[in-house]
Amino acid sequence: MSKFRGRTKQQTKAHRFGVQAEKLAALYLKAKGYRILATRYRVVVGEIDIVARSGETIVFIEVKRRQNLAEALHSLQPRQQARIIRAAEHWLAENDLPLNTDCRFDMMVFSAYLVPHHVKNAFATDGT
Repeated sequence: MSKFRGRTKQQTKAHRFGVQAEKLAALYLKAKGYRILATRYRVVVGEIDIVARSGETIVFIEVKRRQNLAEALHSLQPRQQARIIRAAEHWLAENDLPLNTDCRFDMMVFSAYLVPHHVKNAFATDGT
């Protein structure tokens, strides 16, 4: 049985583009000195595209592919931010790290021409 069963052609194409953007984001982050700790981390309460370390900071990164940066930033709604935060809490617990570990939530946005934009501190744990 195909993992794409029940998806429309457009959904399958969007999924492929999303996976491609996540791989490019990981390569970009590695080139910038980040250590990739996990990709496509999923738990019941949410998911995280990339978990990385930059110095002593654990960085949870959401990857978006949109026509422009503004569209991507507006696409990350508070509900999705909350799911990412809950998944981050699970990741920290699974890796025996305290909840007060130095963390931040970034976005990697790819425009129509796959130009990367790294938005540090895209949102905070209080939903701002």
